[in-house]
Amino acid sequence: MFNSLSDRLTATFKNLRGKGRLTEADVDATVREIRRALLDADVAVPVVREFTGRVRERALGAEVSAALNPSQQIVKIVNEELQEILGGETRRIRLAKNGPTIIMLAGLQGAGKTTLAGKLSKWLKAQGHSPMLVACDLQRPNAVTQLQVVGQRANVPVFAPHPGATSTELDQPAGDPVAVARAGVEEARQKLHDVVIVDTAGRLGVDAGMMEQARQIRRAIVPNEVLFVIDSMIGQDAVNTALAFDEGVNFTGIVLSKLDGDARGGAALSVASVTGKPVMFASTGEGLDDFELFHPDRMASRILDMGDILTLIEQAEKAWDKDEAARMAKKFADQEDFTLEDFLAQMQQIRNMGSMKKMLMMMPGAQNIRQQLEQFDEREIDRVEAIVRSMTPHERLAPKIINGSRRARIARGSGVHVSEVNGLLERFAQAQKMMKKMAQGGMPGMPGMPGMPGAGGGARKNAKNAPKKKAKSGNPAKAAQERKEAEARRANAAKALPTGAAFGQQGGDFDPSQLNLPKGFDKFLGK
Repeated sequence: MFNSLSDRLTATFKNLRGKGRLTEADVDATVREIRRALLDADVAVPVVREFTGRVRERALGAEVSAALNPSQQIVKIVNEELQEILGGETRRIRLAKNGPTIIMLAGLQGAGKTTLAGKLSKWLKAQGHSPMLVACDLQRPNAVTQLQVVGQRANVPVFAPHPGATSTELDQPAGDPVAVARAGVEEARQKLHDVVIVDTAGRLGVDAGMMEQARQIRRAIVPNEVLFVIDSMIGQDAVNTALAFDEGVNFTGIVLSKLDGDARGGAALSVASVTGKPVMFASTGEGLDDFELFHPDRMASRILDMGDILTLIEQAEKAWDKDEAARMAKKFADQEDFTLEDFLAQMQQIRNMGSMKKMLMMMPGAQNIRQQLEQFDEREIDRVEAIVRSMTPHERLAPKIINGSRRARIARGSGVHVSEVNGLLERFAQAQKMMKKMAQGGMPGMPGMPGMPGAGGGARKNAKNAPKKKAKSGNPAKAAQERKEAEARRANAAKALPTGAAFGQQGGDFDPSQLNLPKGFDKFLGK
């Protein structure tokens, strides 16, 4: 969504690198480029004017003039101001103290309210709540049926006593949505659902009839939250639409839908600033799991190509199978071979995290390789999985037995060329070697790692840190003298430690010098 804006801002900041001091002309030129980038992204003109004014004021102030790296300080200022116009802080749902928490959805037709109702209900269910959906959009044909399908996919109950309008009865009364909303809240209270999500009707444009209906529903159910669902791709018209809905239903939060689109995304930067209402959620795809809590600081970091590692970590923690991770950790600790079965399991873990493109785009500096990421084919993972699944269990455990005829059979079974099977096996062999090296000496605190007694890696490390043997002298007389001294030390050690005796027994007083210990070690032992 913000690719164009991110590219423009990143290019602007590159021009500041290497400058030890920023003049007023440098600041003006930077602010001018930022203004152009925001206007090109369809950000509302009043928002652009206010934003660039604050950036210029702070950039010419003491915080930049006293900074060690003025260019980085400018980026910091822009990042903080972006967070402010996006809402400043993460805003969460305010839950009711008594009875169910009532959430009402409002917005234009086509903004994605019905689908978002299913996404929000699934997200709330994952948070430990028991949501219920109420179908109050009785005027759009098949809107009730759509909500029922979405609720079934999210495994959330739907209260729909009225079927709503169909294509054959558009001119007939569609029922009373206010009565349905009131009955839905009462149904949720009786069945002990702690969250009620009311899906209301939308229109192709803002009109008085729709607003009056939304106001009546709001007065009837007294919702804890009224979420305004807005299409992120509608551009400059987003501000007028948001202001109209704010005046009509006085919404408490904003949900940005279709944030995965390729539009310029100015709506997201305009609506929160103009209305003063926070952006609470973002819909980032068509699936029910493509939904996330909106964090202004993380979104600002994405726009400035600083990445969003926290969201990436949260997605990994949510999707990662802890039992599988523990199994792999134990296998790694026991220095067992990494097999194709393990490779397949790890691939499934990654697939559960979602789109690889989306995950990689959350990495810092991802804009620099965006073109390569856009060309990445997600189906490549399916092909790799098909190749591995076309192998026998024994072949997955011992890939070295896969000869030419077996490779041809695997290629036929997975529908790929033999060269792709060869490439996969070569890459797997390299990964297997890397895993083996890590198990033997690359990760501290695990068996076979440096610092562990008796382990191969630890033995190598101890040998490396042990006192080096003194080199033999090239002088024959001196070398002979050294041999005599060494023989004398060995003889004394043999007297001090008789064969079969325990350490320190039958040898008189222990003298550390007899064992050729490091210099000063006798003082450590008190001798």
